[in-house]
Amino acid sequence: MTVRVMLVSPAMNAALREARFDGDAPLDRAGERSARAAAATVPRAGAVLSGPSERCLGTAAALGLSARAEPALTGWDLGRWSGRRLDEVGAAEPDAVAAWIGDPSAAPHGGESLRALVERVGGWLDGTGGADTLAAGDGPGATDRSILAVAEPAVVRAAVVHALALPVEAFWRLDVAPLVLTELSGRSGRWNVRLGRPLAAAEEP
Repeated sequence: MTVRVMLVSPAMNAALREARFDGDAPLDRAGERSARAAAATVPRAGAVLSGPSERCLGTAAALGLSARAEPALTGWDLGRWSGRRLDEVGAAEPDAVAAWIGDPSAAPHGGESLRALVERVGGWLDGTGGADTLAAGDGPGATDRSILAVAEPAVVRAAVVHALALPVEAFWRLDVAPLVLTELSGRSGRWNVRLGRPLAAAEEP
């Protein structure tokens, strides 16, 4: 049986603007304004979920959604690099960053490897047809077998890699902008992807 999974990337915050490995930083005022402006364009769904980060939960609230935090949608665990800028880490640990980018199984930061991220998100995606997932949340005006989830960009990219059975390294070739909707429809082993479209024109400061 098929299911429709709609993933919304969260609004911008200071950590993204500074190219930091996001250490669960909340939305800033500009990001919250952008999310509120996009609220009217959010599609309806039967189940409404969110990654457990402050940025995802804050975006869901600003979009007017009553979302349940889903642990499987936790952002990429980058261990001791969390909260640091990419250029800072690259200057201090160039070999570690090269290994992280070049080897999907490497986790020099002590957190989660890219391969582990894709496997975790892929396992969640393939399980979305279950009754427990579809019963979770109380989306406004449910549509049949549909899930709306606010998820970190890395989670969205991992979902697309898994859904299309791409090489794990393709993750690095995918970009997900803030407040963009990516739709996946199908079932385990047979997913179609509608690539991201903005919910509304972003309001940049």
